[in-house]
This record gives sequence, C-alpha cells and structure tokens, in this order.
Amino acid sequence: MLPTENQPPNSTASSKIALPEGTASVGIGLFIAGISAYVFFKIGQQALGQDGFKPIVAMWFIAFALIPGFFLPIEQEVSRALSHRRAIGEGGLPIVKRVLQITVIIFVALCVVVFALSSQINSNLFDGNGVVTWCLLLSLATYAPMHLARGICSGNARFGSYGLIIGLDGAIRVLSCAALWIAGVTNVGAYALTIALSPVVGVIIAALSGKLKTEQGPQASWAEVTPNLGWLLLGSLFAAALVNAGPITVDILGHDAPPELVTRFGNAVIFARIPLFLFQAVQAALLPRLARLAAQRKLSEFKRGLQQLLILVASVGVLGTAGAFALGPWVLNLVYDGGIDRRTMTLLAFSSALYMLALAIAQAVIALSGHARVAVGWCAGFVAFALVAWLSSNDLYLRVELALVASSLVSLAIFVVSLTQKMSGNAVFDDASIIDAFAERPLD
Repeated sequence: MLPTENQPPNSTASSKIALPEGTASVGIGLFIAGISAYVFFKIGQQALGQDGFKPIVAMWFIAFALIPGFFLPIEQEVSRALSHRRAIGEGGLPIVKRVLQITVIIFVALCVVVFALSSQINSNLFDGNGVVTWCLLLSLATYAPMHLARGICSGNARFGSYGLIIGLDGAIRVLSCAALWIAGVTNVGAYALTIALSPVVGVIIAALSGKLKTEQGPQASWAEVTPNLGWLLLGSLFAAALVNAGPITVDILGHDAPPELVTRFGNAVIFARIPLFLFQAVQAALLPRLARLAAQRKLSEFKRGLQQLLILVASVGVLGTAGAFALGPWVLNLVYDGGIDRRTMTLLAFSSALYMLALAIAQAVIALSGHARVAVGWCAGFVAFALVAWLSSNDLYLRVELALVASSLVSLAIFVVSLTQKMSGNAVFDDASIIDAFAERPLD
C-alpha cells in the first residue's frame, strides 16, 4: 500500500507487502539448481560423447531461453497479485484462474511456433533427432505449470516449497541422467526427456502437500493481473535470450562445423556462469532487505544497500573473470575434456560478469517502476548481440564472444542511465514493482 496523507512516507506499514522471509530455502534451491547443470552436462557427455551430446546442448539453451523468457513474467505477476491480496486479507484463487488462462494462451502460441519450425529445428539444431523437438515441446508443457506453481508459493509466502520446486527440478534431472548412464542408455531422446520431465516432481509434491492451495476471493479483473505483464514479457524474453544465445549462435553460424564445437562452447558458457549462479543464490538473501527499505520509502538506506550489493556483484565478477583467465582452460579440460582456450574462457567470464551487474541494476530499476526501461535495455542488448555476431569477425567463437560482451555492455549502460535518472529525481517505489524486482531472474 502506498502512503496516505495520515501515513508518513517511511512508515513500516508499507512493509506489510509479502516479501520473502524464507530466503535460505530459496537460496539453497537456486544453489542446487545451479550445481545440477554442471553435473548434468558432465554425465550426459560421459554417456553420449561430446558429439552425441550436441543436440542436448542445443535443446538446453533453446529451452532456457524460451521458458524463463515467456513464463517467468507469469510467475512474477502471480506472486505480485497474490501478495497484494494476502496483504489485504482477500483470497487469491480468482487470480490463479485468470493467470492460468494467460499461461495456456502463451503455451499454445509457443507450441504452434515450434511445431511450424520443427523441420528447420530438427535439421539445423538437433541433427535430425525429431524426438528432441518433441521433448522441447514437452518442456514447455511442464515448465509452464512449474513457474505458475512457483508464483503461487512465493505469493503466499511458502518459500520452503518454492525452494523445493527449484531444487528438485535440478536434482531429478541429474538423478535421471545418471540412471540412464549407469544403465548404458545412449539414446539422445532419453536424455532430452530428463530435461522435459524434471519439473514435474516438485510441482506434484507441492500440490499434494497443499502448498498450491489458494482461497476463494473476489473476482479478478484483467487489469489486476496484467499491469506490467507486457513489459515484463518483453524484457524477460530478451534477457533470457541473451544469457543463452552463445551456444545457439555457434550452432547456427557453424552449421558445417563438427558438432563437438557446440558442446565445447556450451561447456565453457555454463562454466563462465559459475559466479552468476552463485550470485543468484546470494541475492536471494540480500534482495529482501532492499525490498523492505524500498517498501518503507527509505531512499537513502536503499541507496546504501544497493551500493553494497553492486560492490559485491562487481567483486564477484572480477574474481570470476580472473579465475577464468588463470584456471579456466585447465578446469574445463579436467571436467569436460577441454577444447576451449584461455581467450574464450576469459571473454565468456567477462560477459557473464557484465550481465550479472546489468541484472542487479535492472532489478533496482524495476523496483522504481522502470519496467519499460528494463525491457528497452534488454532489447537493445539483443540487437547489439546480433549486429556484433554478424559483423565482427570470421572466427566462429570470437564473433560470439564479442557479441556477448557487447550486448551486456549496451544493456548495462542503459540500466545505469535509467537508475541514475530515477534516483536523481523523486524516486517512487510501489509495492507491485518491488515484488516484480525480487522475482526478476531470467536464468533457470
């Protein structure tokens, strides 16, 4: 609730919006999800080899560009709307029903597009493995309800279940992949199926334990569930596309290259993301404090907290880039049989550090009701990526590396300008934007 004439701007009454109390559970879930990606890639390549694992790499990065891009905003808006209703003592079941309609519409539209492009996807990205395309479609059908379930859990402050859904998604994928490897399975479709089905277990457990239950309440209008959905969709789509664009672009531009080149680049990308995955787990503990300061309209304290967060992000980025330069090729060779040089590891780590900093600032801009500015920033970054990848070099890896650095720099610059303008004027926080900012995380 916004301050009234009888309520001072920094009143703690504003903090009654539902902000994450169970940050430890969320952080643990995010940490498990991050670690599971590295283990999945390792086991999958042990089972299929680097060349045989290439369709799985392509599916992984396509799926996690589309899924958070389209369904994370659904999670954000469910969380925001349910949090608001919980704060005023109203049931949220009509919210869930209304958002479910939007989810189905998005899901059907995505299925139509993927199905229409299936022949090109099969031949150009999945090496003719049509079953992988079907698993991609199945992933849309399983991750859509997972994001809806996460929104319900966070909106009702059930953060233990929220963390459980995130953690089980990664854990089940790894355990299934390991079982296939031990059994000697070498069918690509079976490993693609582990990606598609891994979200189901957590959602079922949350549903059976009653954590997805919402009470009946007043009818929900479209305006109640979609005030910022368009901008969130646009920004989330381009942000998720950017963080997953590298291996997909290598696959497209290097269509005549050996398939293991895509797998090796995918290995390097997820290794370069280690600081980003760790930061996601850490920020689950740091952002609630910033959110409460924003909710209480304590602008000076918010500025100091944000400055501390950005210093932490920059420090992690510097350490990650230095570590990639010093140890990256050796570690990658130890874990994934290498194939990537020092330049590639360093540039990928640097682009990841810039992206991480851009993401942190974007969250602050959203908290200041800057949804449109964030969408524009991520969109501009994607345009920069496409231009640099097209024009910069004839070296397959280098052109993509430079494109990733340029795209993060462009987005970061736009967010810095936006935040500076917002903070130098009369910064206005609203409860809905604060919750949207906490959930802004285009990396699953």
